[in-house]
Amino acid sequence: MDPIYIIGTGLAGYNLAKEIRKTDKDTPLTLISADSGYFYSKPMLSNALAAKKPPTAIALNTPEQMATQINATVFPKTRVTAINPKDNTLQIGDKTYPYSRLVLALGADQIQLPIKGEGAKHVISVNDLDDYGQFHAMLEGTKTVVIIGAGLIGSEFANDLRHAGHEVRVIDVSAHPLGRLLPPEAGDLIRQKLEALGVQWHLGTSVNAIQIENEKLRVELTNGHTLEADIVLSAVGLKPRTQLAQAAGLSVQRGICVNRQLQTSQANIYALGDCMEIEGMVLPYVMPIMHAVRALAATLTGKPTNVVFPAMPVMVKTPACPTIVSPPAMNHVGHWHIEPSETGMKSLFKDSEGRLLGFALQGSATAERAKLATELPAVLPAIT
Repeated sequence: MDPIYIIGTGLAGYNLAKEIRKTDKDTPLTLISADSGYFYSKPMLSNALAAKKPPTAIALNTPEQMATQINATVFPKTRVTAINPKDNTLQIGDKTYPYSRLVLALGADQIQLPIKGEGAKHVISVNDLDDYGQFHAMLEGTKTVVIIGAGLIGSEFANDLRHAGHEVRVIDVSAHPLGRLLPPEAGDLIRQKLEALGVQWHLGTSVNAIQIENEKLRVELTNGHTLEADIVLSAVGLKPRTQLAQAAGLSVQRGICVNRQLQTSQANIYALGDCMEIEGMVLPYVMPIMHAVRALAATLTGKPTNVVFPAMPVMVKTPACPTIVSPPAMNHVGHWHIEPSETGMKSLFKDSEGRLLGFALQGSATAERAKLATELPAVLPAIT
């Protein structure tokens, strides 16, 4: 039987292996992880502090336990240095491994801003369980955390850190939180709710430099203000990991380009999860991963299957302001219709003919998620 290699042991890599094993118990599977290889839910990283969860409480299984569960070989702390599509081999250090089918579930990296100053090297990001372990340890005995970025992850960390008792200051170039996902009114509601919790906002500005002064970090903003911090956390967004694919000659744009069967430009190499780009879309969320996993598992076990993405609302983990958003596609033309109430806000994005193309639901309005989701167009409809 031809072996399948999966590079990456995040939600995409491990869940693909699990899905394959539902119908194929015997094909040799090898998973390679650059990190510790523990199985865990990455979305938990931005809401575990208030629940006082150490890294050991987030990890669900060790790589050894996963290897037993999915009847696979798992290599943790192992980095693939090259892919050679011409002879179907992987390079790991000075060792070469042949593959018949290869899946890239490489994930994404935190975007690093070009910040001046000697303190810039102390900026951290939390992108995996190992990062969270470092962050968790750093928080012991510290008080003030400055977060760069008020997007999804930055806002979730702000809520979580504040509930955990830390002073929190958030910086973003946008005029309101989640500027890429929400209309201004909905973003402003999150700002108000987290402000009531004690989060301080510095919006419409960015970081110019970070200096070290009296064992503290001094964050200098472009608007002239200065903030003092024990920790500076960067959460300005993700970029797909494409370097390995690009070096192998695969087609890469923002992410690793795939077709509807998740094939890259090399027919026996596939990609899924945060590293992939499909029809111009990069979708770094759990629901697209799970839809892609099921489709690819079917393809790899002998039933070629096109992936289909229905409407996939995203829950923003900000308990101070419960929010569910299904943003309209970038090419959709329409307007936001805002319906505030005493207990929440409903924001509907409609076209000129009144068709619903997206929504943002907050507070009590989140109860309408299931009903409204059925009215939305599919993100990636079935091919007819």
